Amino acid sequence: MRTLVVFLFFLICSEFYSQTTVDLDILIGKSQNNLVGDSIKLETSTHKAYKKMEAAAKRDGVFLKIVSAHRDYERQKLIWNKKYEKFTNEFSLEPKKAISEIIRFSTIPGTSRHHWGTDIDIIDANFPNEENVLVSEKFEKNGLFFKVKSWLDKNSEYFGFYLAYTNDKKRKGFEFEPWHYSYKPVSAKYYRALIKTDLKKIIKSLNINGSEYFDQSFIEAYIVENIMDINPDLK
Repeated sequence: MRTLVVFLFFLICSEFYSQTTVDLDILIGKSQNNLVGDSIKLETSTHKAYKKMEAAAKRDGVFLKIVSAHRDYERQKLIWNKKYEKFTNEFSLEPKKAISEIIRFSTIPGTSRHHWGTDIDIIDANFPNEENVLVSEKFEKNGLFFKVKSWLDKNSEYFGFYLAYTNDKKRKGFEFEPWHYSYKPVSAKYYRALIKTDLKKIIKSLNINGSEYFDQSFIEAYIVENIMDINPDLK
């Protein structure tokens, strides 16, 4: 009997540990061994939940399309560097102003929720040739993606998907993204693990365009506002 109790204790502890710890390389996008899909990749549980949501939407005459899912560190670095070059060279912005413009919608590599494979950007599949799809106005009334947005507002949380960056005027950090949904059962675990890491050290160690302008005050504000000031339901 005692042997059985000890075994069950360690089994429970092992299960708890596996559910609450996440490899640092996965958190910062340097590796991810739990992805499924072709060009659009998602974490396994997220993929299953999304497929259920996609099928339910289709039954209601709504056709979902993911335009962005998992992005690794190198992909996020490429996005960041291109935007930095564009803002500083093409638009002639001062480096700190360029960084401020970038972090209105784009994350510093290593801190993106898209690294986890739990977050997706969704539009209406009925408009395959539409350009510049991630524009808030297109999700508002009379917008191309309003039908999809209305359906998601009513149903997404039932499948575990929550808006990451809401339209709460008190929220700081990234601007409202009506297209960005996160699969809470997995992403909440990743979020809690990320904020327990030494984020200041991670950001300071980055070798990306403009990183020499990441001073202490900027890093502290970025962590509080851009990483932590998300939809509270996802924490």
